[in-house]
Amino acid sequence: MIRVLVVDDHQIVRDGLRRILAAHADLEVAGEAADGDEAVALVRARDYDVAVLDMSMPGLSGIELIKRLRQEKPALRLLVLSMHGERQYAARALKAGASGYLNKDSAAEQLVGALRKVAGGGVHLSDAAAASLVAAERSPRQELTDRELEVLRLLAEGLGPTEIGARLHLSVKTVSTHKARVQDKLGVASTAELVRYALENKLL
Repeated sequence: MIRVLVVDDHQIVRDGLRRILAAHADLEVAGEAADGDEAVALVRARDYDVAVLDMSMPGLSGIELIKRLRQEKPALRLLVLSMHGERQYAARALKAGASGYLNKDSAAEQLVGALRKVAGGGVHLSDAAAASLVAAERSPRQELTDRELEVLRLLAEGLGPTEIGARLHLSVKTVSTHKARVQDKLGVASTAELVRYALENKLL
């Protein structure tokens, strides 16, 4: 039996995943978490085979959550299930310690197959994600740190520095510093240009 921890801030998504996995005798939703902090607490207290994670949640999330869960339980396998484009985030997720990346648009059969593959020690990547890993070109976006990419994404979603600081547990000054570095690396001069860049590169 593969014991799965589902981590997503939307109840409807957790309910849907539970129904999908309930149809398979070898898969069991053994725990649910609505945010990253809750996920860390559950992983610290119990054993799971695979954690299915959303990339974007209030509080601890994304790359930082992947790294934290790997620190807590190195043997825990992590499958990212996200709405974000695989070309933009898959490489970073795998580098941080995830074992697979799946877009939320994927069919239920793909999710089940990915879970089994990851639980068995394999790595799951779609063709799009695999292509992004072997691409030789480097874009300005790839020069951004994980934290800078997260700040860019939140700015593009319309959050201000104070809101971003609260979400990421950073000071407003630190957020502003990250924003300035992002603008410098991408060669843009305003928040509006950052939003346009994020939209054009499907970071939302």
